[in-house]
Amino acid sequence: MMQIRVLFTFLFIFAFSYSQDITQTIKGKVVDESSQESLPFATIIIMDSDPVIGTTSDIDGNFSLENVPIGRYNLKISYLGYEPIIKPEVVVTSSKEVVLTIALKENAYSLDEIVIKPKVIKEMPINKMATVSARMLSIEEANRYAGGFDDPARLASSFPGVASSIGNNAIVIRGNAPKYLQWKIEGVEMPNPNHFADLATFGGGGLTALSSNLLANSDFFTGAFPAEYNNALSGVFDIQMRNGNSSEFEHSIEVGAIGIDFASEGPLSKRNNSSYLVNYRYSALGLIAPLLPENAQGTDYQDLSFKIKLPTKKAGLFSLWGIGLIDKSGNKPETDVENQNYYQDIEKQNVKQFMGAFGVNHRLTVENSAYVNSTLAISANGIDQKTDRLDNSLQLHPQNEINNTYYNIVFKSFLNKKFSSKHTNRTGLVIRGMNYGLSLKENDNTNNLATVVSENGFSTLISAYSSSLFYFKNWQINAGLNTQLFTLNNNFTIEPRLGLSYRLNENNKISFGYGLHSRIEPLNIYFANTVNSTLPQANKDLDFSKAHHLVLAYDWNISEKLHLKIEPYFQYLYNIPVVENSTNSLLNLHNDWFVNDAYVNNGKGQNYGIDLTLEQYINNGFYYLISASVFDSKYKTDIDVWYNTRFNKNYLFNALAGKEFRIGKNKKNLFGVNLRMSVQGGDRYSVIDQTNSTLEQDVVYNEITPFTEQTKTSFVTHFTINYEWYKKKTTQKLSLKILNATNYKEFLGHRYNIKTNKVDEYREALIVPNISYKISF
Repeated sequence: MMQIRVLFTFLFIFAFSYSQDITQTIKGKVVDESSQESLPFATIIIMDSDPVIGTTSDIDGNFSLENVPIGRYNLKISYLGYEPIIKPEVVVTSSKEVVLTIALKENAYSLDEIVIKPKVIKEMPINKMATVSARMLSIEEANRYAGGFDDPARLASSFPGVASSIGNNAIVIRGNAPKYLQWKIEGVEMPNPNHFADLATFGGGGLTALSSNLLANSDFFTGAFPAEYNNALSGVFDIQMRNGNSSEFEHSIEVGAIGIDFASEGPLSKRNNSSYLVNYRYSALGLIAPLLPENAQGTDYQDLSFKIKLPTKKAGLFSLWGIGLIDKSGNKPETDVENQNYYQDIEKQNVKQFMGAFGVNHRLTVENSAYVNSTLAISANGIDQKTDRLDNSLQLHPQNEINNTYYNIVFKSFLNKKFSSKHTNRTGLVIRGMNYGLSLKENDNTNNLATVVSENGFSTLISAYSSSLFYFKNWQINAGLNTQLFTLNNNFTIEPRLGLSYRLNENNKISFGYGLHSRIEPLNIYFANTVNSTLPQANKDLDFSKAHHLVLAYDWNISEKLHLKIEPYFQYLYNIPVVENSTNSLLNLHNDWFVNDAYVNNGKGQNYGIDLTLEQYINNGFYYLISASVFDSKYKTDIDVWYNTRFNKNYLFNALAGKEFRIGKNKKNLFGVNLRMSVQGGDRYSVIDQTNSTLEQDVVYNEITPFTEQTKTSFVTHFTINYEWYKKKTTQKLSLKILNATNYKEFLGHRYNIKTNKVDEYREALIVPNISYKISF
């Protein structure tokens, strides 16, 4: 540890003393927001530059600003007949050209009807069909924000209505279970793209497999999604990969405590602007092993992702993309009787996981301001887990086995048509074929494994949608319809979507969003060998779980760099699978693989609350984001009594701030300090049934009145320090990122103490530090 400190100090001093006048290029393309057609002769200016640095786009909409000094800039982009915008916080470094795609909205009214000033677009989602509960995920912010850890999910936990934990990146959105979140990559629904996915919590993992080196700015939705989104109840991550630089080769290498990261990009052919981008990461977590749980052994991971852009003259734009990960984890049993306190101490577990996806995308511009976007993708993921437990004579006996594999093939295509400056429509189809091989076995208390699920088969989820965007002076209307068909049981749903937005004046806007949404359950639920039913697989006919989302929103641009947003919301969930005459609802499913109860679609739920965001964009190097949420999350079964859900924390508060300093010779080097403080309501759990726990020699909860208990409020702090220094064609960066800097002991449930025959609350103080060095060239 001392050697790391010395190295860090030496590099910092060396970098501080070295700097020179260095410039870089900002380039890109200006397009129509609705049709994606090029906009020639648009004006691009770096604001507050003296002398003024600016240019115009060429006949194909391309532009280039050369010899731009390194720093952080705001760009103003304008075009006759279109609404001008300000693109803020464009970071220019010495090692990489800045490549931008800038979309402008056509002004639906003549200039004498309305005066339009440039708008800062930072708070707006990329998908213009979204009206409420949507935000752009900035990759630069994921790198900069404390607690972001270069992870989209951890970055999203800074936003209102989003609860998170330290040990994994699963997120609870407005009281909904993490399993209701959908991940999309390049517009296609994907398996959970996290390392160690679904081990601690369904829907989450330990670390993201999505490297920030490869990602473009993307969208994050928390309610009332546009019509093109199906099979999601709580939220959607709509992740996009960026294109590689088509004119210059650029590379980066990062070495840190949690792994090694290598990225490369550049032109395949400068004649047709084709390019590649690839990223590979590997880690054995060796340097931070002392900070991991004591029984974690042999934990390592690796991932690979890439994107290839292949433009053609007449056949459109082709893109090839892919992502893959391999994980290995496990623990060894404790053989010393003195250290055998819980069942987890005497268990041997080995887990192997994989996930991969490959896709081909084609976008073809057709006549009359329209384009067709189509993708064919395949994905695969699986888990192989085996758990054994020591008996009193130190002999291992099987406890459970999981051997699940999934292979999906997805075809999606949509036609985007701009009929006029006032109307754009998007209509599409998504077909997702799901092949599965499921095997789950659990100990039947006789040291034998009983089969919970054993199934091989193929099912299809089909979705069709149409959505239109209308502009009427101060009004914006998004209206659409989505349909879904699940061929396993031929259940069908029709889901209307609506978004309304009214601009009160230049700085104030009110909005409303409504959507009916649905989601299928994890496939093993449908094929469970049910025990409380006369049917062997009673869950096969389960319908979609559904939810009505209603959201109001108020946006106030207090100043050009200060924005306030308030969103009250209400969600009514129904058709939720529950066990008859019990309090058991899949609304609370957390991490139990071995579910073999028979369910019926009689459950309901409701989430309501208010989200608040106050954000100052970077101004003189300083920024902050304050988010707060107050909410209530309830559910009921056929007993017809409302109970707290497992995820009803009641309140969330985040305060995130940072300051950048330009230091060194000529004030060109960058030193940044970032801090995040998070306060969350406690975790919910049911009263411990101590008598039955002693009889069963395991944790038994009183489920007659579930989730009445709540742990104390959590207070967690994250900390990030970045230092960048520049040479011609190279950027070097030192970072220290710490999750849980205050050593908060996170609640991880209850464990049965085999020595005292009592149930103990189990907490763990997990500090995750990552000191890293990165060079880009």
